Amino acid sequence: MTAQHAVPAQATATPGIPAGGTPQAQDGGSPRAGVGGPGRRGVPPRYAAPDDSDAGHERGALPPLFAVLERWTRERPDETAVSAADGTLTYAALTARTAKIAAALAAAGAGPETAVGLLLGRSRESVPALLAVWSLGATAVPLDAGHPVERLGHVLRDAEAAVLVAAADVPAGLDLTGVRTLSPAECRRAAAGSLAVTVPVPDTCAYLIYTSGTTGRPKGVEVTYRGLDTFIDALAGLGLTPGGLGLNAVSPAFDGWLWCTLLYLVHGQGVALVDLSLDGLREAAAEGREALPAGLRTASLTPSLLAAHGGGLDSAEVVVVAGEACPAALAERFARDRRLLNVYGPTEVTIAATWADSERGDDVSAIGRPLPGYRAYVLDDELRPVPGGSEGELYLGGPAVARGYRGRPGMTASRFVPDPFQGGGSRMYRTGDLVVRRPSGELEYRGRRDDQVKIRGHRIELGEVERIAAELPEVVAAACCPLSSGQTLGLAVVAAPGTDPVTLAGRVADRCRKLLPEAAVPATVRVLDRVPTLSTGKADREALARELTAPDGQSAPVVDASAREREVMAVWAEVLECEVPGPEADFFDLGGHSLAAARAVAELRRRTGLRPTLGTLLAHPTAAALAAALDRLAAGPAGPAVTGPPAEPATAAAPAAGNPAAPAAAPSGEPPHAGSTAASTDGPVADGVAAARPGEFVGGGG
Repeated sequence: MTAQHAVPAQATATPGIPAGGTPQAQDGGSPRAGVGGPGRRGVPPRYAAPDDSDAGHERGALPPLFAVLERWTRERPDETAVSAADGTLTYAALTARTAKIAAALAAAGAGPETAVGLLLGRSRESVPALLAVWSLGATAVPLDAGHPVERLGHVLRDAEAAVLVAAADVPAGLDLTGVRTLSPAECRRAAAGSLAVTVPVPDTCAYLIYTSGTTGRPKGVEVTYRGLDTFIDALAGLGLTPGGLGLNAVSPAFDGWLWCTLLYLVHGQGVALVDLSLDGLREAAAEGREALPAGLRTASLTPSLLAAHGGGLDSAEVVVVAGEACPAALAERFARDRRLLNVYGPTEVTIAATWADSERGDDVSAIGRPLPGYRAYVLDDELRPVPGGSEGELYLGGPAVARGYRGRPGMTASRFVPDPFQGGGSRMYRTGDLVVRRPSGELEYRGRRDDQVKIRGHRIELGEVERIAAELPEVVAAACCPLSSGQTLGLAVVAAPGTDPVTLAGRVADRCRKLLPEAAVPATVRVLDRVPTLSTGKADREALARELTAPDGQSAPVVDASAREREVMAVWAEVLECEVPGPEADFFDLGGHSLAAARAVAELRRRTGLRPTLGTLLAHPTAAALAAALDRLAAGPAGPAVTGPPAEPATAAAPAAGNPAAPAAAPSGEPPHAGSTAASTDGPVADGVAAARPGEFVGGGG
């Protein structure tokens, strides 16, 4: 289809959209909650499912995302739409900037299904650039400049990117042969005009997200415009209050970034792009400001980040947790006097698939019920529904199921399978997650069937890490495992005869840092004589984790350390799950990251009774320097020596999603997706199973 609509940058009506409102979807005679509708506490949101046939909007109509963009540009043109370190954009400016970037992209040859790389970090330009790609019906390929250059190059080649919109600081060594590069400045020089939106063919690819792959290289998930529209319609039913800012602290290369951005834009809020990485925290500390902006209305974070930075969310009316299993105590704490959503969903089903909503009365420590338009099945190995209360594998269906893995037909066929409960060519995605359906209908996450884990909200295939290491000729075998905290990985390798173990461990660590994203880089690499195994012959990952965190016997005892330095080193060893060689060791050289820093500061507060901050650790990264800073705190007036974001007291932890044996961040103080509609009747139905309805389950009574 090539039908187009103009979205003006000022408050005027858009052809095809009445000036007085937005398109409405009907569900059994009940209108869906309008986008940006009332979000008052105590008033349950209204959920409804979009029409399966075309994601709930008429063929040729303005796509749902651009319909809401037009609405807020018309109704709230001067309200903040994007806030970032490099400035802000109002809704009127966002639409105008989108139009300029779209014009520049079109002039560069971008059109339907043209892959366009986006390498803009957390700049305000990142949001209009994404919208510009979608306005052309092209395929967005989000990238993170913090990823290794080899990974970025692989993604651009695999996606066959024809155009790259990139900031000035393109990573050195990135091969851009055959890729037309545009800077934001070039895009801003494009001729001004209304934003022309091409209505895409529903099953064309809207975006590619690259996730960890078992082959040792990331795999691209092709998400369609049909799936994107289904997701936007589902989001609209949440009915958040317009205005104010929503927090987006996610890496721009992952679909959690899309969740945050789209949730806020759909509801007329501003997208606050924030960097909670080490670099971002250092910058905040150097500028003497808090890492989180003041006055946030909505916040979306992994449970680990929520536990570390929740103290800055007092103003938030709605908190969303996603990406990891949410400990019950953490959920209880942040559900008090505010709305809490616990969101679950793999990339392969368009960002999110189920949610638990405290305003609906859900248990927010569970993963809830399907989004409107989505289907959830709890099945056994023969694809038969399991009885209620029994454990089974979660399969997800509906129009939001992705097209598959780019260039990997075999892998696509193994994970995207025919939906026997719908027929008509419908498919469902095999998640690999084990769940139980409670009597209430809510899903409870139980763990994984495979070797996929979640580390600080990032989905990681252990096999990818192992294969990266095993590609070195000196490595005979490799085994990776999550360490006990659930926040880091450990890696063991078996060396070929005659190989120096110390040299090999260093080479493996360097290779992992070069080829893997930060969360997948092992905190500990050791050369072992053998990898511990189970009776099945597979690696015993629990035994391996114990072996990797045990003293290796090679380090000389630390004798020239003060009592305070030993105290700091003990905390670091516990948090980082590695040996600390001496007082001059650097926390971040040992593998420390922002979440580990928050945990270390919290534990030091608990043990010492002093009040160091994250800024204290960032400014004094060695054990000796931090110990000296603590001594100064103890000798001087009460209060932190260095300004910075507050940490909170540590407590026990709960399992992280994808890694049920490993604790995640925890409860009180510290340390990561239902609507009912008319029945669908197309296609065969399994014996004893009612036809699945959008937003409902198949899988036993309850």
